[in-house]
Amino acid sequence: MAGGYDRWWPPPSRPRPADGIKARSRRGAIGSTWWSQRFISVLESFDLGARLTRGRRYARAGQVLGLEIGPGEVRAQVQGSRARPYQVSVRVLPLSEKDWARVEEALAARAAFLARLLAGEMPSDIEEAFAACRLSLFPASRTDLATDCSCPDWANPCKHVAATYYLLAEAFDDNPFLIFRWRGREREALLARLSAREGSALAGASASGPGAGVWAPPTVDATPLEDCLAHFFEPGNGLAALGPAASPRAAPVPNAALRELDDPGIEVRGRPLAEILAPAYAAMTQAAERRLLGGGEEG
Repeated sequence: MAGGYDRWWPPPSRPRPADGIKARSRRGAIGSTWWSQRFISVLESFDLGARLTRGRRYARAGQVLGLEIGPGEVRAQVQGSRARPYQVSVRVLPLSEKDWARVEEALAARAAFLARLLAGEMPSDIEEAFAACRLSLFPASRTDLATDCSCPDWANPCKHVAATYYLLAEAFDDNPFLIFRWRGREREALLARLSAREGSALAGASASGPGAGVWAPPTVDATPLEDCLAHFFEPGNGLAALGPAASPRAAPVPNAALRELDDPGIEVRGRPLAEILAPAYAAMTQAAERRLLGGGEEG
C-alpha cells in the first residue's frame, strides 16, 4: 500500500479440544421449544454479527465447560485457544419486587397460566401478560444485556459469550423456570405466589356470590364404581366447557414427563437413557391422542 501501511490481522486461533457441555442440536437452529427459540431470535435481532455463528460452533463442540444461572447473571467457563478457560458473564437487570408483584397479578388473572406453569410449560402468550405491565420477559434491547469475557477479543459479544447464549437457550428448553430465575424469581416462590393470588380471587368471588359465607359440600355421583367401570376413563360432558385448556392433545413441550424427572445417569451403548426413551414416549403420546380424539388405533 503506497504511502501508507499494509493492514495485517493474525490468523484466527483454534480452540483447544474440550469435553464440556455439547449442544444437543448438531445442525440448524438451536432450541426445541418456542421460548428458547424466542430467546435466540431476540439475540439475533440485535445484529450481533458473525460471532453468533462461531459461538454456535463452540457450543456444539463442547467448548463450554460450565454454566451457572442465577438471579440477574449467567456465568460460564469457555475453553478457547489458551490453557486457562475464559470466564464469561451475561447480566440482565432482574425485575424489582414491585414489578414482579404486577406480573404475578396479571398471570394469576388467568387460571390457564398457572396450569401451564405447574405442568412445567411456558404459556405461549405469557409475553402479553408482561407487556400489559410494560415489562418484558426476555431482553428487549441489546442494552438490556451486559456481557464480559476474560478473553483478549475486543468485540462484544465475543464467540465465547455467543456460545454461552446457545447453551443457555438449551438450558431454557429443559427448564423454562430458569428464565424467571434469571429475571429474579425462583420457581417455588413464583408458583406459591400465583397459587395464593388465584386462591384469594376464588375466595373473593365466592364471598360476593349467592350464599356468601355458607359452605356446602360438593354434589358427588353416588353411582357404585362397579356400575361405571366401562365409562370410567371417558371425559365427562362438562369437559368441553373448559375450552382449549382442557384439550387432550399433548403439551407443546416435547417429552414433558421425562424432563420433569432427574437424570438417572444411566447410559445404554453410550447414549443417555432419557434420549433412548424419548421416541417411545412420543409414540405412546400420539397413540393416546388418537384414542381420546376418536381416531382409533392404527395397525
